[in-house]
Amino acid sequence: MKFSYNWLQSFFKKKLPQPEELAELLTMHSFEIEEIKGVAKDFILTIDIRPNRAGDCFSHLGIAREISAITGLSYREPFSVIKEDKKLKAKDFVNLEVKNKTACPRYTVRVINDVKIGSSPKWLKDRLKVCGLRPINNIVDIANYVMLETGQPLHAFDLEKLKDVNPKSNHSPLIRAVAKTQIKKIIVRKAKKGEKIITLDNKKYDLDEDILVIADIKEPLAIAGIKGGKKAEIDKKTKTVVLESANFNSQIIRRGSKKLNLKTDASLRFEHGIDPNLTEFAINRAAYLIQKIAKGKVAQGLVDFYPKKILPKTIGLNLDYLESLLGVKIPEKEIKNILNSLNFKCNEARPRYIEVVVPTLRLDVSIPEDLIEEIGRIYGYEKIPSLLPVSVLIPPQKNLDIFWEEMVKNILKETGFVETYNYSFISQKDLSIFNYQFSKIIEIENPTSNEYKYLRPSLIANLLKNVQTNQAHFKEIKIFELGKIFFKKQERGSKKQCREKKMLAGAIMAEDAFYEAKGVIKLLLNKLAISNIWFTEPSSHFSPTPEDSEISLWSKEKCAEIKINGEEIGFLGEISPKILSSLDIKERVVLFDIDFEKLSQLASEEQEYRPISRYPAAVRDIAVLVPLEVRVEEVLNKIEISGGSLIIDVDLFDIYEGEELPRGKKNLAFHLIFQSKDRTLTSKEIDQIQNKIIKTLEENPGWRVRK
Repeated sequence: MKFSYNWLQSFFKKKLPQPEELAELLTMHSFEIEEIKGVAKDFILTIDIRPNRAGDCFSHLGIAREISAITGLSYREPFSVIKEDKKLKAKDFVNLEVKNKTACPRYTVRVINDVKIGSSPKWLKDRLKVCGLRPINNIVDIANYVMLETGQPLHAFDLEKLKDVNPKSNHSPLIRAVAKTQIKKIIVRKAKKGEKIITLDNKKYDLDEDILVIADIKEPLAIAGIKGGKKAEIDKKTKTVVLESANFNSQIIRRGSKKLNLKTDASLRFEHGIDPNLTEFAINRAAYLIQKIAKGKVAQGLVDFYPKKILPKTIGLNLDYLESLLGVKIPEKEIKNILNSLNFKCNEARPRYIEVVVPTLRLDVSIPEDLIEEIGRIYGYEKIPSLLPVSVLIPPQKNLDIFWEEMVKNILKETGFVETYNYSFISQKDLSIFNYQFSKIIEIENPTSNEYKYLRPSLIANLLKNVQTNQAHFKEIKIFELGKIFFKKQERGSKKQCREKKMLAGAIMAEDAFYEAKGVIKLLLNKLAISNIWFTEPSSHFSPTPEDSEISLWSKEKCAEIKINGEEIGFLGEISPKILSSLDIKERVVLFDIDFEKLSQLASEEQEYRPISRYPAAVRDIAVLVPLEVRVEEVLNKIEISGGSLIIDVDLFDIYEGEELPRGKKNLAFHLIFQSKDRTLTSKEIDQIQNKIIKTLEENPGWRVRK
C-alpha cells in the first residue's frame, strides 16, 4: 500500500527522519518497507501491511500512530471541527432503514447543502495522485482523501437524485425550499433477485440475494462497501450531498466482491474489518473539508444507525509472564510508556499485574500474548539477548513401522525396483478376473466410480495393471508396493469384521524372473537380519498354501511359499497364463507377496559382522539328476553339509525337466563357491571336496551327478 511521506509529515510538528531512516525504523518495529520512490517534492513509501493490522493501519493516520510510538514524536489528529447550520437538521432530509444489522452494524449519514462542485485544490489532488487515485471533483476527492487519511471508506450521494419517500409530506417551507423535494429514504438491504446496477464507471452488474446494497425506496444506489452507482452520482449540478460513512460485515463484503469479481479500495478495507466507532470521526472530517473547500452548509446532527455500540475491551497483563515470554526484563514504567504510545490505557490492578484497555481500532489485540508482542516489537527485538534453550530435548520414540518400511523400500530400490503407489480400490471386473471371494470383499457405500467400488483384498491386482500399462514401453519391469489391504474376517463365535493388513508385493517382468525374485527376497531377508529362510519349491505333489491359495492366480510350475523358521510369511510365483491373458500381458510375470507385519516382527537391527576373505574364491558347477518329488532344499542341504566350511555359497541356477531326461527325473544345476578365510585353495583341495559332495549325493537312491 502506498503512503505519501509529506502527508505523514503533516501529522507531526517536528521533522520526521529521512525517508530511508524512517523506512528502516518501520521495518524493524512494524511493517516491511518494499520500496521508496521519489515523486516531485514527495516520496512514496510502499508498505507491506499485514492483514491483521489492516483495521488500523490501512491509512496515513494509522502509520502516523506507528511512527509516533516508534520515534516518540508527538502526532496530532486531523482537524475536523465543523460548524453546523442550526436551521437545517439532517433527519429532515433523510430517513434510514437498515434491514440486517449483522450485515451493517453501523450506518452514519450527514447532509451537506448548497455545495459548490468544482475542482479540488492542488494540495489535495497531489496527495491523491501520489497514492494512485485520479482526482474527479471536490466532493468525490474529499471522500477518497478521508478514506486514505483515516481508513474509513465514504460515499457521497446527490440527495436530489434519490426517490421521494412521501411527496405529500408537510415539512417546513425552509426544508422544502432547500431540498426542492421531500424527505428521502436510504435503505440498507440485500439485493433482490434480478436487480441490476450501473456503477460509476458505467459497468452493469447483475445482483442477487447475496449482495448487500444501498438503495432508495425504488432501486439500488450502490453496492454496499464496494462501489457506488451511477444513479445518485455527484455531478456539476449537485447541490445537496448525502455523505455515507458505514461499517459492513467483512465476510459479506468479501463474498460479494468475489461473486461480482469487483475489488476496490473500499472493499479491500471492509474485507479486513474496520472499527465501527471510526465512522463518526471520518464523516466529521469529510464534512469539515466539504464545508471548507466546497463551501457547503452542514445540516445539524447525524442520522446514525448504531444498535450495539462497540466498547473497548480490557485485558489483564501479568508482567512476570511477559518477562518469561520475551526473555528479557523490561522496567514496568517502560512497559506502560510503550502501551500508552500505542493508545492503550494502563490501569494498575495489583503488583506486577496491570489491566490494559485496548482501543477499539485495534481489532488484532484480544489476548495477553498480543499485548506482549506489541511491547516486544516497540521495545526492539534487537535488544532481546540471544540465549540457548535451557529445556531438555527428548527425542521422539522411534516408530518401528516407519523405520522398517523405509529400510525395506531402500533395499528394494537398491536392487533396481521402482516403488509404486496405487489406489486402495478395485473394480467389479477385477473381482471377476482374480476370482476373489465376494464374502470377504468390502464394498464402498458411495464409490466415486465403478473402478473404485471395492477395497482391495490384495496388492497384486493393481501391480499387474501397472505391468500391463508399462509393458509397451519397457522390456523389463521391476516394481513393488508397500500398502494396506482390506478384507472381512470372521473370528470364532463372532460376526464378520472388517480388517486391514500391511503387505509388501513386487512384480518382475524379465527372463529368469523367478530366480531373480527369489534372490531379491533372500537378499532382503538377509539385510533385515532374518535367517533360516526356506522356500518350498514346486514339485509334482506340491500343493501351495498361501493365504489366498484358493485363487488360481499362480502357475503351479513355478511357485513357492516363503517361510521363516517354518512359518509362512508370503508367497512367490509366476502368474498363471490365464490371468496374464485376461489382463492382456504379453510376457511372463513373477510376483512376490509378503505379510509385512510378520516380516517387521522378525526383522532385527543387529547384524553379524563377517569380514571379507582376502583370498580368491573358486566356482564349480554341478548338475544332479534326481526324482521329480525331491525338493531343491534337500539337495542344497546335502551339498552344504558335505562341503563343510570351505563352501561359502550354493546357488541353484537351473531346473530342467524334459524328454531328453529319463521319465520321472529332473535336472538341478548349482553353482558351488569355494573360499577359505586363511589361505588360497588349491585345485586339489577343491577336487577333493567336490568328490566328497558327489559321493554324498549319489548315496541317495535314484540320485546321479551328471559328468
